[in-house]
Amino acid sequence: MFKKRNLVSRLWLKHTDKIRYKQYKWELRNQKQLAFANFITDAEKLTSPAKIINFAKQNGKIRLSHSGNAGDVIYALPTIEAIRKLTGARIELYLRLGQPLILSGYNTHPLGNVMLNEKMAEMLIKLLRPQRYIDHVEIHTDQTIDIDLDYFRAGGIPLDKGNIARWCSYLTGVNPVLWKPWLEVEPDRSYENIIVMARSERYRNYTINYKFMNQYADIVFIGVESEYKDIKKTIPNIRWVQVDDFMQMAQIIAGCKFFIGNQSFPYSIAEGLKVPRILETSFEVINVVPEGNDGFDFFFQEHLESLVSTLNNPKQQEKTI
Repeated sequence: MFKKRNLVSRLWLKHTDKIRYKQYKWELRNQKQLAFANFITDAEKLTSPAKIINFAKQNGKIRLSHSGNAGDVIYALPTIEAIRKLTGARIELYLRLGQPLILSGYNTHPLGNVMLNEKMAEMLIKLLRPQRYIDHVEIHTDQTIDIDLDYFRAGGIPLDKGNIARWCSYLTGVNPVLWKPWLEVEPDRSYENIIVMARSERYRNYTINYKFMNQYADIVFIGVESEYKDIKKTIPNIRWVQVDDFMQMAQIIAGCKFFIGNQSFPYSIAEGLKVPRILETSFEVINVVPEGNDGFDFFFQEHLESLVSTLNNPKQQEKTI
């Protein structure tokens, strides 16, 4: 029977018997995966379409929770929409605040050391509330939860690969439709001739240089001020739009000529809207995948410049397609 070692025992094994240490690490991974599998097959948890349908018939509603990050919430929406379509039940979504956020040493995050705070949640709720498959959304206090969408973090799903938009479907067995839009907003048409960009500090492709964007006349940046100041060093004429909430951000993205971003929150909105969009893919973590029409991604500079040129010229895009 597998027995987890304490820190001293692990260190001793690592330095005295490398073969046994590798075996121990392998067994530990298997144990975590087994625990995750046991959770998924637990008869009392809503972890299959049949269980979810039966619960919805008996209760008439399903209460879900998510603690962020904000982008992860957006990528959970296709599964939530699929649950609504599957059951026809009332869908209530509760956002948990204050979940600790672990960052690698050199990275920063706008929220510091938590995934979701009250201000961010309120900005997010403005975007979530009008979505037709969500009947109620608010910050979680003491409400009973039927499906905890955070359990993908328990260790059974590799979070550095695949597609974030499928994480919650792996918990529920309910397959999302990812090639269709899952966000609906009224586009801000004043941005129809403007390129919109966002680039967070995390998940950058450091082989890419956006200096070539200076040849394009009208570019707007949406994101935090520190990110804007950073990209302005490369694109001096880029303008910063500071949004009041994420509904406004979504309306800007929905109305723009096309969107460029890395694996960050604004890109999740662009993906949900299915606007013409270009994803800067990080070599370190590849867990965002453009799906459906008008979605493009790249690793290399030449391909980025070609994509921007094509999307900036609709006639050229038609010829390319």
